[in-house]
Amino acid sequence: MSLFKKIFSSEKKENLDKGLEKTKTSFFSKLGKAVAGKSTVDDDVLDNLEEVLVSSDVGVDTTLKIIGRIEARVAKDKYLGTDELNEILREEIAGLLSETHTGDAVEITIPKDKKPYVIMVVGVNGVGKTTTIGKLAFQFKKQGYKVVLGAADTFRAAAIDQLQVWADRVGVPIIKQQMGSDPASVAFDTLSSAVTQNADIVIIDTAGRLHNKVNLMNELTKVKRVMQKVVDNTPHEVLLVLDGSTGQNAFEQAKQFTKATEVTSLAVTKLDGTAKGGVVIGISDQFQIPVKYIGVGEGIEDLQIFNKHEFVDSFFNVKS
Repeated sequence: MSLFKKIFSSEKKENLDKGLEKTKTSFFSKLGKAVAGKSTVDDDVLDNLEEVLVSSDVGVDTTLKIIGRIEARVAKDKYLGTDELNEILREEIAGLLSETHTGDAVEITIPKDKKPYVIMVVGVNGVGKTTTIGKLAFQFKKQGYKVVLGAADTFRAAAIDQLQVWADRVGVPIIKQQMGSDPASVAFDTLSSAVTQNADIVIIDTAGRLHNKVNLMNELTKVKRVMQKVVDNTPHEVLLVLDGSTGQNAFEQAKQFTKATEVTSLAVTKLDGTAKGGVVIGISDQFQIPVKYIGVGEGIEDLQIFNKHEFVDSFFNVKS
């Protein structure tokens, strides 16, 4: 039995395998064409492989890094057969992910000396931000934590209503105000209430607008400053939610948000509906920010803790 099967439930592994199915089918179809008629890894194969990786949304910079590593192996070993390419790619991608993710599963851990532990969630509208918050609240509550949600995306009534639906579904309290209220005021009220309730975790939703970096930076800075009046050094975690199905657009969103505020972790959603799962590899490598969660389905348990070994295992469909 493989290490992955020991660590992860078979149901979650199956969900991940299924969630990456479109990505795998597309990638290996392209890879098969790239090596057709070739027995050794030569310059033509590497050129074709570069095109495969870029078109699979791994990103140009990360692709060049992977190609460079394979070129070094070719130079060292002199002869590498194309039948070995899958395993070589698997090893190099795992190696890249290991540089950002030092452990196995990387999740948000809740230290005992920070209570309440404050997570601010950022991301543009439509990426699955509110759904991610709801699923995170479910996970934390299941672990025995007392969770409070803050509806600080006050620019859309739908955002407040959607977060209320998730709060009701999970069974956690929510602090909210009217649409158009000051987001920082909502954040202040949420942390004040959490302290009064002796809550363990606070999750703050924020407005998903990328109107321009200056306004976004000012808004998020104000929310942080006001929260720190209630709990020192908050937020403890800034989680950026990205839609994996948008491919290269997710890179651009990550770039904008990391310029606007310090981002400490990533969640990549909607991987089940796309062939662009390679974006996880590129974003993790380029921004050197750990991907902590991936969304592989609509179910409440389909927000999975990201594990680099499990991801690569599923991506390359390795059988134990």
